[in-house]
Amino acid sequence: MKPSVIVVGAGVVGCTVAYELAKSGARVQVLETRTPGQGATRASAGILAPFIEGHGSQLLRDLGKRSLDLYDQFMMQLAEDSGEQIVYQRSGTFELAFSNDDVDRLGALSTTLEQSGIESKWIAPESFSDFEPQASTKALGALMIPTHGFVGVMEMTLSAARAAMKMGARFKDAVGAIRISSLPRNRVAVQTAHATWEADRVVLAAGSWSTHVSIQGADAVPVKPIRGQLIQMQADPGSMRRVIWGPNGYLVPWPDGAVLIGSTVEDVGFDENHTEEAVARLRDVAIELVPGLASSEITSIRTGLRPKGPDDVPLLGRSSVVPGLIYATAHYRNGVLFTPLTVLLVRQLVFDLPTDPALADLDPARLGGIRL
Repeated sequence: MKPSVIVVGAGVVGCTVAYELAKSGARVQVLETRTPGQGATRASAGILAPFIEGHGSQLLRDLGKRSLDLYDQFMMQLAEDSGEQIVYQRSGTFELAFSNDDVDRLGALSTTLEQSGIESKWIAPESFSDFEPQASTKALGALMIPTHGFVGVMEMTLSAARAAMKMGARFKDAVGAIRISSLPRNRVAVQTAHATWEADRVVLAAGSWSTHVSIQGADAVPVKPIRGQLIQMQADPGSMRRVIWGPNGYLVPWPDGAVLIGSTVEDVGFDENHTEEAVARLRDVAIELVPGLASSEITSIRTGLRPKGPDDVPLLGRSSVVPGLIYATAHYRNGVLFTPLTVLLVRQLVFDLPTDPALADLDPARLGGIRL
């Protein structure tokens, strides 16, 4: 029997989960307080770099690598099902070292990657012209990791939503979940301000707003919003070839010459406003990495609230309190990178398939004293 599923949230996680479930035969309804992609998704630069974004966590690096390995097939299938082209490049990252400490850190990372069979290459400043001619020659060198890349997150999100709708999924905008509760026969109810919806399964993918959803018999979902600000500038198309990283931020060059520069990490609650201080700092980051951007104008400013959990690892697994509820939240800075792995794991849970060992690391039950 085809299960009925309500997905709460239509960011990159919610939309791609809806697409995967609809493709697999589920009857899918998506509830979103705004419109698809208007939460943290809108301010994501789309970087796919587990060996930088792992933030020192071996678990995040391992899960990120596994998800990155799924990306080519995932994007090819999404493009086919949506009929749309999505910006997706695996052109690598170019991380600049501006101090001896940076050189030592990147050298240690290169050794670790070599031991794991992952290609990387140290580039001396005099060779920057062969790889990233716009990169600052004040750097002492750079570590290039060819397998990294980036994706157009908003394009991916909206393409997934449209592909899901082609497969029968329904999207309800301006409808926010207030409460999730149990029903007989392990079904689940989702209450909104004006209606109650019922399904065999509910996937909570509301990001930072997950904590605002009351769950019968459970503690509040332990996520908090961390604001990220990002600016966009314009450069000559093709003048930068890959993601350029530095100690204070990064830039992502799009094929049309747009350059995304990020990002801030700010614990300011649900404030989604940008600040002039952060914008000025991000512009300084851009010029530090690529001095030629000093003459470029800022063309847009974006903010988003990343959902941070207690240990920076996503909450992905079944509720121990409400049968039929599946958590898929708290992805923090790894929501885009973890997308293919997330949809794979959620599909296993929704269809009661044999589950992946990765779910043991992501299970909300790992948090101990919190009842989810």
